[in-house]
Amino acid sequence: MQNQLHIFLNAIMFYTRIPVPKNLPYSDQMLNQATRWFPFIGWIGGGIGAGVFYGLQFIFPPELAILLSMLVTIFITGAFHEDGFADFCDGFGGGYTKEKILTIMKDSRIGTYGSIGLIGMLATKFMGLHSIDSATIPLILVAGHALSRLMPVVVIFTSEYARADLESKSKPIGQKGKPIDLLVAVFFGLALLAFVPLTFSVIIIPVLLITAFVFRNYIVGKLGGYTGDCLGALQQISEVLFYLAWVAFQNHAI
Repeated sequence: MQNQLHIFLNAIMFYTRIPVPKNLPYSDQMLNQATRWFPFIGWIGGGIGAGVFYGLQFIFPPELAILLSMLVTIFITGAFHEDGFADFCDGFGGGYTKEKILTIMKDSRIGTYGSIGLIGMLATKFMGLHSIDSATIPLILVAGHALSRLMPVVVIFTSEYARADLESKSKPIGQKGKPIDLLVAVFFGLALLAFVPLTFSVIIIPVLLITAFVFRNYIVGKLGGYTGDCLGALQQISEVLFYLAWVAFQNHAI
């Protein structure tokens, strides 16, 4: 039980800015097993964002409450996934070879592709959430954060880690663990869909899985595997798609 707690706290340490004990045991094996908790981290980050929105909507206009909730979730993760998305845009936008793409993604500076991609992604996320009925936003926020984090886990378990990225300046990245790790991630990624209409679940799960596998095939074709920036980009893409799919479902009763 204590070992499982350590694995969970490793996930908290790696995927968020939430403080953990300074003497927390760490190993590559623990980091790999911590991947099982990635969707549950979405429960935490999305839950905090949902709480902020719910409370602030009684004080501020809904637009401001949504914006502040987005900023809080970014703060909770230290812009971990947004940074990956921006680096992905720069690398794949400006690089034509595997070596060039990896070199650009390792650069801490943000370029034109990254800037435009990040602005566009955040604007789409904001407008998507703003188009959702206010009473539903808290649930959709948490469910979106959780399910979107399952997609990188799917890529981890269906492809290889790009070896060149092992020398990256960034933090080490969780790799494929045991089947139980995938099962736990699937449970926490899908559990909140129990609170949305079944029709929506039947739509969004295939949409995100197809997106994940198309994305996987693209990066494998370019790099031979995934990197941390690729996983962050996929999480952001999946989260935005979740919100857009809900807007379409809400407006057109698909």
